Amino acid sequence: MTIDTDPFFHLPDLRPRISEPSRSRYRSVDLGAMDRKMREAGFPPSWRRTDQEREANRAAVLQTLRHRDLWVFAYGSLMWDPGLHFCEVRMAALTGFHRQFCLRSRLGRGSFDNPGLMAALHVGGTCNGLAFRIQRDMIEAETRILWSREMVMLAYDPRLVEVETPQGKVEALAFVINPASENYVGALPLREAAAMIATAHGLYGSNLDYLDNLAVHLNQLNIRDDAFFQLYDCARRLAGQSV
Repeated sequence: MTIDTDPFFHLPDLRPRISEPSRSRYRSVDLGAMDRKMREAGFPPSWRRTDQEREANRAAVLQTLRHRDLWVFAYGSLMWDPGLHFCEVRMAALTGFHRQFCLRSRLGRGSFDNPGLMAALHVGGTCNGLAFRIQRDMIEAETRILWSREMVMLAYDPRLVEVETPQGKVEALAFVINPASENYVGALPLREAAAMIATAHGLYGSNLDYLDNLAVHLNQLNIRDDAFFQLYDCARRLAGQSV
């Protein structure tokens, strides 16, 4: 096997730990169903970007690639369920941003009345995760999937950043928190953030399941994130007390 024939050439132990794209819910996002669900919850029609706005944003980012492969930096659920056809995966570190639970979720992992809390890239520090490489001839199709997952609402600002990998530096696409989003909550006190996560449920399941998955994959990758594991321990304790 070589890098050209095996996406897991650098990290063979990840092969059974990353979901195959064909099994990912993110390859068939039904925005019409989401619209109906959000209207039922009382959200206005403007709760998300229009399809035209989302596509314009995608085109603006991709035009800077200049006919080369695309790397995507993963720090949350993209690490275990990228939903993308990729040709290479590496360990990666992004300097200048850190993983922070600062994004309120009222759909995927929470509800309007009981919102959850999701991880995002926030300015400052360093974030360790994975980088996936998408071949240039697949970028158009795969980024349509990616934008339907990450760029439906106004939560993120997609940008190309430099990440360090054991095989060298690469420029990668990263979805950074948009502080102007109405769902941005900043750095909440530990117990308040943990309480939100311990009780929230949404379209994609419980917020605590998301936290559990992230903890498992960070441990499997030997990624140290002290702030995250403090939050994880606190949310787990609160969930146990509420049973």
